[in-house]
Amino acid sequence: MSAIFKLTYGLFVLTARDGNKDNGCVVNTALQVTANPPQVSVCVNKANYTHDMIMKSGEFNVSILSQEAPFSVFQRFGMQCGRDVDKFDGFDEMERSANGLYYLTRSANAMLSIKVNKTVDVGTHTMFIGEVADEKELSDVPSVSYQYYFDHIKPKPETKKKGFVCKICGYVYEGDELPPDFICPICKHGVEAFEPIK
Repeated sequence: MSAIFKLTYGLFVLTARDGNKDNGCVVNTALQVTANPPQVSVCVNKANYTHDMIMKSGEFNVSILSQEAPFSVFQRFGMQCGRDVDKFDGFDEMERSANGLYYLTRSANAMLSIKVNKTVDVGTHTMFIGEVADEKELSDVPSVSYQYYFDHIKPKPETKKKGFVCKICGYVYEGDELPPDFICPICKHGVEAFEPIK
């Protein structure tokens, strides 16, 4: 099963279904448990809506995110609650597997469909262990690690410029210190017209 080898590390979108409602969330704990039969475990926070769906249905899909996954995928599945939002509304990069659950296509390099055969209570989380019922390898793009996510996908925070701004005309002087004899090149006022950028 070539798809299962993508589980060595990375970030994953876990999808589940309860009746007509689909949901998904980002997890980082999908692991192969046994090779024969192929079994996978995921650990899901009990407060997560997807957790409740898996408890009811006993099935889930794991989409193994690739380095091509845009930040919008992490926003959609990791930063909003499916109780309030239909995470799949208007989302065009998913298909249904044989078990009827969604999996991601363009942003993933593999998909695994799992039928749960054991749950383990681990405090704030539940570990779901299940047998692989279906698998697909979707691309050769490497899986996305946390390091890759932070270095290449997650937007960098805007760093505030250090410097001084002229209260008269708005000219910005960039630097840690404003020279005492500095004259604004626009309005020709001296240092008394400047204040630190906050």
